[in-house]
Amino acid sequence: MRTLIYTAFVSLDGVVDSPGGGSPSEAHRSGGWTYKDIEFVPEAYEIKGRETQEATALMFGRASYEVFSPVWPDMADFVDLKELPKYVVSTTLDQDALVDNWGEITILRSLDDVAKLKETDGGPIVIHGSATLARNLSDAGLIDRYHLLVFPTLLGAGKRMFSDTDKAKQMLKLVESEAYANGIVKLVYDVAR
Repeated sequence: MRTLIYTAFVSLDGVVDSPGGGSPSEAHRSGGWTYKDIEFVPEAYEIKGRETQEATALMFGRASYEVFSPVWPDMADFVDLKELPKYVVSTTLDQDALVDNWGEITILRSLDDVAKLKETDGGPIVIHGSATLARNLSDAGLIDRYHLLVFPTLLGAGKRMFSDTDKAKQMLKLVESEAYANGIVKLVYDVAR
């Protein structure tokens, strides 16, 4: 069984929208909030490098795929991710909209398809961006682990990491945490089953 990991930069009030700047189609008034007005402390991002080394596949929702796929394949920062298999969860994305320079890409049409993928052999699948997908996966009980970098900022508006769906309580087990001099806090949780 594969582990599904959601990784996120998140504001203290739960916003995960546009941490790197957003896109023309999805602008956020505070886009780039992870690097504006906050001191860069390299050790706070160690977990991002570890994710890259441990990931055996990536998963995106349609909107994040459409933002990342034109850029990430040619970025030096993401060269280690280029040939990993990618899964895009979308009911609307057409096969001809997939880029051809970013490894094998498979479209999953439903959360049931995600559940079936989790049952296969293989290592961790890491979800980047994809706030709507993450909320839906969380509500369906499909996420196994959260890698969170919580930033000392309140954004007020934007896509949130968790939905406000009325569902049964879900316990998390803290497996790693650290606070950094710039106020970022790393929190790694396993979902208790």
